[in-house]
Parts: sequence; structure tokens; C-alpha cells
Amino acid sequence: MYNNIFAPQNHAGSMRAFALACFTALLFAATSSTAQTKPTRVELAGEPAAPESILWVGNSFFYYNNSMHNHFGQLVRAAGSRARSTSVTISGAGLDWHDMESLMRPDGLGRYSFVGDNEIRFNKAGRQYDTAMMMDCSQCPVHPQLQKVFHDTVKKHSAILNKSGVRPVLFMSWAYKDKPEMTAALAEQYTIAGNANDALVIPAGLAFANAIAKRPTLELYEADKRHPSLAGTYLAACTVYASLYRKSPVGISYKAGLRDEDAALLQAVAWETVQAYYKK
Repeated sequence: MYNNIFAPQNHAGSMRAFALACFTALLFAATSSTAQTKPTRVELAGEPAAPESILWVGNSFFYYNNSMHNHFGQLVRAAGSRARSTSVTISGAGLDWHDMESLMRPDGLGRYSFVGDNEIRFNKAGRQYDTAMMMDCSQCPVHPQLQKVFHDTVKKHSAILNKSGVRPVLFMSWAYKDKPEMTAALAEQYTIAGNANDALVIPAGLAFANAIAKRPTLELYEADKRHPSLAGTYLAACTVYASLYRKSPVGISYKAGLRDEDAALLQAVAWETVQAYYKK
């Protein structure tokens, strides 16, 4: 059945596929390059200029494909830098499920790391992270019953992080594959929350939309149309790199096992999206 849909001799099927591709490209071109509200923070606040230790607070969108923070770390290392990352995720979690006070307790989370051949390295006592990246559940920022909770939680967590000397960063998640209209709505709410709390926003959702517009055949989703494929996770990690370092990921040798042409496209889309989003 699926072969017939795209078979050359099936003119109606080909036209439907072509029309869908055109509609998708037009929709994303209209909504994805920039959020309606412009971000007021376009780089990390304070020192260090580049993050040295990052806490990732979120859900399964982070931990799929051996965790986005691992792919980010590989990109950073391949680019000649270093950044320690810890991922704190709960399946299906909203940001309000996480106890930020507990995560910030002295000599708790991040007190030691596993390095080399499973050797333990004790990290410097005191503050363990200079940056914390937060993502809410996939619908929470735009859900009529949870949107206020999203904004209240970002405010609460950002205050805790700032008090602890940790910079808050928001990770803008992507639309469901079958609900592309979520892109602009999520971008708007994440940008508003970032502006209200002086937090940098990572435009990963916009990068997804831009990549789909450029190459609809490159699958960024798992079969559930929600979670990221390996390509989706890699695109998001490239967008995080471009946002935090304000450097292009284009040409970085780490490709997560993807085909060279696919990795190159995703690197380029990440950089283009970040430049467009932060442009004043």
C-alpha cells in the first residue's frame, strides 16, 4: 500500500505528496525562522563566557538516544572544548515535577564524576554547575491548564538558580510531527518566559521546523511523532552548541553516526536558526 502512494505511475498520489511538501514548506517558512516575540537575552549572562558545567533538567525528550547531553558533549569535545554535563530527567515530566532546591543543595548532585576507566573524580566543592538548562513537558507551555504553571515554575526555578549562582537557560522544545502549528506557539511562550526571567532560550523547536522545511524526507521523529530520532537529537544538540557558544557547529567532526550529508545539513540548520532567532 505504501509503495503505491509514492509510485511514479500513481499521479494522484504523487500530486498529494507534492502538495503536502509544498504546504509544509510554506507553513514552516512563515512560522519557524523567528518567534513573534524577540528574545532580549542573546548570549549567556556572566562568567564563564562558555559553559563549563551544565545541568540538564527535563524529561524523555532529553534522554532519548543515549541522552542529548552526551551528544552535546561529543560536539564540544570534537570542537576542542570541554563541558561537564549532568542530565536529570523524569519520564513524561513537567518542569514543576523537579525540585530545584534539592538539585542545588551543596555537595549533592555533581559532587563527583566517573572518568576514564570508571574512575571517580571528586569535583571542586561548592557550586557544581554554572548553567542549568530547563525544558517543560511537550505541551505544558501552550496547554490552557498548564501554561500558567509553566511560567510560574520558570520564575521560581530561575530565582533558585540565580541565588545559587547558576545561569538559567530554557530549552524550546519542538512541535509534534502531526501538529506543526505547535512550533510558533511553543516559540512564543518560551521566548516570553526567557525574557521575563533574563534567561537564554535555545531555539531547538524552530530548528526542527527549519530542517523539515529544507528536507521533509529526513526523519527527525520516532514512530510516536513526539520523541526525537537520532537525527532529531543531533539537531537539538547542535542547536544547543550554537546557542551556548555562539559558534557555528558546521564542520565539527562528530556526526553521531549519521550520514555525512545529513549531519552537515543539521549543523547548518542549527546555525542558521540560532542566528535568525537571536538577531535583533
